[in-house]
Amino acid sequence: MKKRIAIFASGSGSNAQKIMEHFKYSSLAEVALVLSNNPDAYVVQRADNFEIPSHIFDKRTFYESEEIIDLLKRLEIDIVVLAGFLWLVPQNLLKSFPNKIINIHPSLLPKYGGKGMYGDKVHKAALQAGDQEHGITIHFVNENFDEGEVIHQAKFKIESNDTLETIKFKGQQLEHQYFPRVIENLLKKYN
Repeated sequence: MKKRIAIFASGSGSNAQKIMEHFKYSSLAEVALVLSNNPDAYVVQRADNFEIPSHIFDKRTFYESEEIIDLLKRLEIDIVVLAGFLWLVPQNLLKSFPNKIINIHPSLLPKYGGKGMYGDKVHKAALQAGDQEHGITIHFVNENFDEGEVIHQAKFKIESNDTLETIKFKGQQLEHQYFPRVIENLLKKYN
């Protein structure tokens, strides 16, 4: 039986799309559901394009009920993937999917992680610090922002003429290259 993936995303969903593409014809796994806390997020359209159901939820549902957990269990989800999802995952969800919730972050953690550090803010911090290298981190999710155990990191050199846009592009290329593969490798380990 195929493993089942649920993707949480708050925005455009370019990583979600790469994951959907990667598993579209896979015999190992399928994306079973896309969830978003933003009804206007483009990721919902991307899911629709792949004929994958989506579910929109609000803060109260996420933090004060079991509704999301019940939905994930009913759909027999094996792994939860955060792909540009900006809310802290509540304890009840962490307990329901121990070591089965992963996130991608656009820096080499522990650098530039934590509450409020996402997207351009992360890249600006790396540029302002004069870093020579930058990259991505795929990690397990725990009760704190960006502090879970690291699964995979990939890096690139920051050139002297790099701008916010160029390092964002380089980082996204790494995200799109590695995130689907890391998910696949993790799923191969699950029995």
